[in-house]
Amino acid sequence: SGLLSRLQTSAPTVPTLSSSKSFSQNIPSCLWKLGRLNHVAIAVPDLEKAQSLYKDVLGAQVSETVALPEHGVYTVFVELGNTKLELLHPLGEKSPIASFLQKNKTGGMHHICIEVDDIKAAMTELKKKKIRILSEEPKIGAHGKPVIFLHPKDCHGVLVELEQA
Repeated sequence: SGLLSRLQTSAPTVPTLSSSKSFSQNIPSCLWKLGRLNHVAIAVPDLEKAQSLYKDVLGAQVSETVALPEHGVYTVFVELGNTKLELLHPLGEKSPIASFLQKNKTGGMHHICIEVDDIKAAMTELKKKKIRILSEEPKIGAHGKPVIFLHPKDCHGVLVELEQA
């Protein structure tokens, strides 16, 4: 009747979820499915310095720099075991990354990218649900696949990119 019995009787109980109800029962069925996290994008003021951090200091596999004029960015991908980081640097004066870096001088997280199995169906359904999409049609993204961006004010302050899987 020592310390062990006092711990056993005074341990708080933690409510558990009933095994008969799953989280998916609360999610309405969609014509499209959300997939895995593809990448987290980070705006950087000095692309070479950022590449060096991930490659030389942290030992990650880092891609070559690719220019995406349609998006106004240079991109570099850092391979991780379960996802990627996308380093973004401005390309041209109208780059959305240039304006982001004016407000965030040292850089920072810019957006997350999640794969979807049907980007057109996702667009249709999200518009019906009053989620603003930042372009009328998908653009071809850094992976050569169609992408769209969802307005951060409709996504709890996060710029969300959806990419066709």
